[in-house]
Amino acid sequence: LRPGPRPATRRDRQSCLCRHAETITCEVRRAHHQDLLSIRALGGATLTPGLVDSHSHPVLGLDMATGEDLSGVRDLEALRRALRTAARVDGWIVAWGLDHNAFGGRPVDRVLIEDVLDGAPAFIRLYDGHSALVSGAALHAAGVEGPREFAQRASVVCDADGRPTGHLIEHAAMDLVTAVLPKPSYAERRTRLVELLSAMAATGLTGAHVMDMGGDDVPGLLAAIEAETTLPLRLRLAPWCMPGIGDEGLDELIALQAQKGRHWLVGGAKFFMDGTVEGGTAWLEHADCHGQGTEAFWPDPDAYTYAVRRLHAAGVRTATHAIGDAAVRHVLDTVAGLGPSGRLVHRIEHIETVPDDTVPRFAELGVIASMQPPHTAYTRADHTDEWSKRLGDERAARAWRTRDLRDAGAVVALGSDWPIAHYDVRQVLTTARVPRGAAGPSQGLTGLQALEGCTSHAAVAAGEAAVAGRIAPGFRADLTAFGLDPVAAPADEVAEAPVRLTVMGGHITHREA
Repeated sequence: LRPGPRPATRRDRQSCLCRHAETITCEVRRAHHQDLLSIRALGGATLTPGLVDSHSHPVLGLDMATGEDLSGVRDLEALRRALRTAARVDGWIVAWGLDHNAFGGRPVDRVLIEDVLDGAPAFIRLYDGHSALVSGAALHAAGVEGPREFAQRASVVCDADGRPTGHLIEHAAMDLVTAVLPKPSYAERRTRLVELLSAMAATGLTGAHVMDMGGDDVPGLLAAIEAETTLPLRLRLAPWCMPGIGDEGLDELIALQAQKGRHWLVGGAKFFMDGTVEGGTAWLEHADCHGQGTEAFWPDPDAYTYAVRRLHAAGVRTATHAIGDAAVRHVLDTVAGLGPSGRLVHRIEHIETVPDDTVPRFAELGVIASMQPPHTAYTRADHTDEWSKRLGDERAARAWRTRDLRDAGAVVALGSDWPIAHYDVRQVLTTARVPRGAAGPSQGLTGLQALEGCTSHAAVAAGEAAVAGRIAPGFRADLTAFGLDPVAAPADEVAEAPVRLTVMGGHITHREA
């Protein structure tokens, strides 16, 4: 057994970890193994701290990743073929994971697909999770006949005649149609959630920072699961704090922080400062090629700042979705206004494009950078993808500056953002070392830095560095055992690395067959 990086590395020493209940108590040399009550040999595996996905949506994602998986669709004809043969649920065609690049630069419009739907209502979620394409029958079922006004930066896209094109941008607009979609039963949700978390554990995950509450019934759902079994993953939920919230709503959000179970808790709040580049809703310092992207998700950015200050004063950690350079700058300015007490408490999610002067501010202010390396796969190195074309070459060249942030001294936590990208944490480790598309090789992390992003840096991001992210006495018995060394092995081998054992809180959640 090689303990491997804690990430403070103790390698190549034959030893055994001891635990009592859910905590590591000591490390014992091989000479004393016979004194232990139970030994689980791993045959030369590399043991790391339990891996954590720092940005995931395992509960909300069950609804998002429903129906036909379109993640393999690359062009409009392939989309039409997939929809023509898609299964119907209560008469609906529901699909997800569609890449914006499949439209080949065309406007997202239901006229491109209506003739293959045979009149069925259809809801197609695009890969970013922030937009959807719906059919005319779906709009009719939801009573959507024209533009709507929202408290957040969302829109029902309409043509020059006021006709909805079927393109729904951001959550409030999509919710108009999701409200009338067929719903799974409580039992189905429970079963699917346990199966999903078990599949995540099989990749080496022991925990996830859940960037949503997933519905008002989720605490009850998790409690019901824990009444019967052990959750396969440790979950830390951050309910959304959306534009339009008042003091009463903030008080309710603060009160939610008291909810917890054995292996889950509500810990923090999730904000959105902007949307996505492809949807034209990323907040940019200069407009994109379509003249979009100059507005924040919060119509009044000062209201966002006020909400963060209120939550900070109550001891609530915040995570803010900020993709564009203007969005990231506003969040950094907000944290700067909190003073020294804001260090290592607040985090920014995604950070897809930022200029040079923004990078060092993360370390200076103690703002945690939460990055999702697998998202780089939706871009192309030659900038012919929708993300790059909208931004232009200069901003596209500043893509996913993961290594620059690490080199500048920032804490960089890594995740998948499932179901936007696959939950397999080995893919996170791999793409962190070898970024794809517009990000380029210069932003690749070392093997150790990638592992830290899913262990020690993830623990700092959750305010749990004193109990998690390391293999040491007094720390949680959350452990992942690989069939190879994830630090030293080539990145492509890590992507397929055997996971010998996953342990969460001393409970075996996955064992290699």
